[in-house]
Amino acid sequence: MGKIRDIFHGPHRRFAWYVVVSTLVFVVLWMIGPGNTFINWAKAGIEISRQERLILEYEEKNAELDRRIRQIRTDRDTLEKFAREQFRFAAPGEDVYVLE
Repeated sequence: MGKIRDIFHGPHRRFAWYVVVSTLVFVVLWMIGPGNTFINWAKAGIEISRQERLILEYEEKNAELDRRIRQIRTDRDTLEKFAREQFRFAAPGEDVYVLE
């Protein structure tokens, strides 16, 4: 601690304070100035987290859709139910009422 005190109170004290102030100005400008700043890095990190959450959500939806597709392909009753609900298919001689 004594060496640091000697620097700031010795013959080169003006230069030492110049270095400290210059460094502080540089750090502040780095954090809030234009371009590639600390704030932009933080925003990018938040955006990456949000995108990763969306990817997980879409992967879950894809897995659910794959499960439904597999079920429709293998189970005839499910296929018939799907066709009736989505495309309003009916067996010959059946009456279909569409309520919207």
